[in-house]
Amino acid sequence: MTDTSPDTSNSAGPWAIPVRRPLPGDDKPRGTTSFPRKVWHLLVALKDGLALVFLLIFFALLFGLLAGRPNAGLPVAQGALQIDLDGIVTEQPSEIDPLAALSGGNNLKEIRVRDVVHALETAADDKRVTSVVLDLDRFLGGGQVSLAEIGGAIDKVRAKKKPVLAFATAYTTDSYQVAAHASEIWADGIGGVAIAGPGGSRLYYKGLMDRLGVTAHIYRVGTFKSAVEPYLRADQSPEAKEADLAYAGALWENWLSDVKKARPKAKIDPYIADTAGAIRAAGNDLSKASLDAGLIDKIGGRMAFDSRVAEISGAQDDSQPWTYNAIPLENWVAANPPQESGSRIAVVPIVGEIVDGEASNGSAGGETIAQHILDAAADSSVKAIVLRVDSPGGSVLASEQIRQATLAAKAKKLPVVVSMANVAASGGYWVATPADRIFAEPETITGSIGVFGILPSFEQTLAKVGVTTDGIQTTPLSGQPDILGGVSEDFNAMAQASVEDVYARFTGLVAKSRKQPLEKIQAIAEGRVWAGGTARQIGLVDQFGGLPDALAAAAKLAKIDGGYYAKYFEDEPSEFSKMLASWSSAEQPAAAAPRGWFGIAAMNRQLAERRILQDLSLLTQAGSIQASCLDCRAYLPAVPLAGKAAEAKGWLGTLALLLK
Repeated sequence: MTDTSPDTSNSAGPWAIPVRRPLPGDDKPRGTTSFPRKVWHLLVALKDGLALVFLLIFFALLFGLLAGRPNAGLPVAQGALQIDLDGIVTEQPSEIDPLAALSGGNNLKEIRVRDVVHALETAADDKRVTSVVLDLDRFLGGGQVSLAEIGGAIDKVRAKKKPVLAFATAYTTDSYQVAAHASEIWADGIGGVAIAGPGGSRLYYKGLMDRLGVTAHIYRVGTFKSAVEPYLRADQSPEAKEADLAYAGALWENWLSDVKKARPKAKIDPYIADTAGAIRAAGNDLSKASLDAGLIDKIGGRMAFDSRVAEISGAQDDSQPWTYNAIPLENWVAANPPQESGSRIAVVPIVGEIVDGEASNGSAGGETIAQHILDAAADSSVKAIVLRVDSPGGSVLASEQIRQATLAAKAKKLPVVVSMANVAASGGYWVATPADRIFAEPETITGSIGVFGILPSFEQTLAKVGVTTDGIQTTPLSGQPDILGGVSEDFNAMAQASVEDVYARFTGLVAKSRKQPLEKIQAIAEGRVWAGGTARQIGLVDQFGGLPDALAAAAKLAKIDGGYYAKYFEDEPSEFSKMLASWSSAEQPAAAAPRGWFGIAAMNRQLAERRILQDLSLLTQAGSIQASCLDCRAYLPAVPLAGKAAEAKGWLGTLALLLK
């Protein structure tokens, strides 16, 4: 019989550990490890480390999602509605770029205008709100129509005898337009009010392009179509300057009228005319000069301001009388959603640059917006459609795609009304042409009926480094447009003819929609930009009014008998995007946010960089004929750098990034 029991001949007994069989590498001297074994250990360590990192990121995201979501419950039974305008106000906040947010970039917060307006209007009649706090210390502005809407909502709160208190270290043109409507305006002792008004310089790239040997082939129609001037000239043309002065002057008059009505006792005109003199008279103290002119009511720091709010709305902690009972804006909006009763009127926002294809919030993708309109038209509960336009235009093809979708909605006997916000120019006006009625505000910038195409070529750039091109042609258009060897005259002629054809279509659409002779439209077109007041006089808009007026007009056209409400057809930000927005704003150090004049100047530099990228992206990315108003962008908040429309690629993108 064969013995199969384990060999324990060299063991110390039944409890001894069996002898390990030799492994490869055991013949090496003690203390050494084979190279494959070292690699394996390294890979295992990397795997374990990455697993731990991803686990931590997962729990951090989960915590942020749960903690960052606005709570429909209010933190206090009664208190001050706290509206922190830390960033810009806009019709439609842009989608948060995950990579930029996680890397600490793209921290410019965007606040939706209608949330602020709705919060103020509901707070006016709600006993839970005993006062309103406007924290404008880090406010970077918005369009003038948006600011006027917020000011009007503040007036409704004050009409109910509720205090509205504003605080900022330093007030600018935009922040003061909002603050002027408050019952108490506070400024820090090291700050004050300095009003600049509309205007300023912009960049012209002709000299740089000549130095680099870049040729900009411009195809345009319109004496005032100044969007392409930065690539053709080293300065502003007299025609463009004339148009800019006209509508900037109208906007300035509207700003003065709004502020003077809100602060009738303030010495606005002499203070603005000689701010430096007022400061000298106050012993070089800007805050005292602002107080002497009646532009502010109190000088004091944050703690003094908070103590004043606590006197009105109660202290959160009696041992700390500067902590007041606060109701954050996000909580209030979550706890007070808009009422939805009666007939449904669809509102389709067209916000930002109009671009081809699909686009996330903050840009108006032709495919995306057209689908929203078609979805509204297919909804049997929708009785009318309102297009809320806040766009400087963009791609003609995308604008036409949106117009065609609107015509499809009208074919279903749905009334269509356009409500223009801050800017509705070029392509932003193109999409408005099918409307049954167009509303605008006196501060709205519109018109710019003109088109252009732009194409760079680099034959001179290559020649500077000794590179040339050569080849064959079977037709006059073979290889055209040749951005390396040079664009031919045949292609230039074809491109110019295409632009002129689109311009004829544009003016024809406007003439037909406004029921005006073509000659009259041609006289007011030419790419010229108009302020809303003038636009109404020349027939480009029907009447003044905001979104509520447009909704009322749509209800009347639809013969709605009874109540109605606005149903927005737009892409809702994902929960992940909302979490990132909350997380990135929460993670931004308070010290890094702009405060005071030097902080504001630093942030304005960053905003200027964003506009440079917008300019350069127009040269590098315009893939179709454009109906765009570049000048109008100065009256809208600068889009985030991570936004699709602001990504400048190629050599110009690299050059722009080097400026940072």
